[in-house]
Amino acid sequence: MVELLFLVAAFLAEVIGTIAGFGSSTILLPIALFFFDFPTSLVLVAIFHISGNIGRATFFKRGFHRKILVNFGIPSILMTVVGALLVAYIPQDLLKFILGIFLIAFSVFSWRHPDFRFAPTKRNSVIGGAVSGFFAGLIGTGGALRGAFLNSFKFKKEVYIATAAVIALAVDLTRVPIYIFNGFLREEFYTVIPILFLLAIMGSYIGKQLVERISQKSFRKIVLLMIIAVSLKFVYDGLLYALGRM
Repeated sequence: MVELLFLVAAFLAEVIGTIAGFGSSTILLPIALFFFDFPTSLVLVAIFHISGNIGRATFFKRGFHRKILVNFGIPSILMTVVGALLVAYIPQDLLKFILGIFLIAFSVFSWRHPDFRFAPTKRNSVIGGAVSGFFAGLIGTGGALRGAFLNSFKFKKEVYIATAAVIALAVDLTRVPIYIFNGFLREEFYTVIPILFLLAIMGSYIGKQLVERISQKSFRKIVLLMIIAVSLKFVYDGLLYALGRM
């Protein structure tokens, strides 16, 4: 029953993530933590994210921006390794706290400044790639930061989605082996992986069909409110952990 609820949530997260304009992992990881521990949630969501990005790169293929793939992608991959290696050495409740603070900050800022853009420079590409990669490896969600930096280049929608999907795919393929090596993927979840792959592809396709029919601005605000509500729980858990250590 737990796995079924998680799979339903994963499918909906991919549909919502495609429509809302940021990665499904930002939505799914907080939900997954209600079902599994942090390491298990991290690796399952990462595997699901790989499948979703394959779908996005396929369904929105209109060419990738090669220069951004290099300037943004390489620092992102390198710092993903650093973040992923640190997961095994940081207490789980502390990671939840970091995740909660990060998601709340992102959601509030995105709400107040929906049109915010970083300067479209090579320096910001490198910084954006490094920071988003580090958070992706450590807490499983760097798509929000990645999107904030990539949006500054004002790509056509198809180019933006395809480029972001390829970078995210490279990041996921970097961190998943590290998670598995550290024992995050238990044998009991092996049968879930093919189902996650199919659900991610289906969710990407349905999201693509809906993206032009729904007001993205209004829908994005609803999603941000949902993320804030869930993230408050993780901040609370983190504070309890900190108080218990005092």
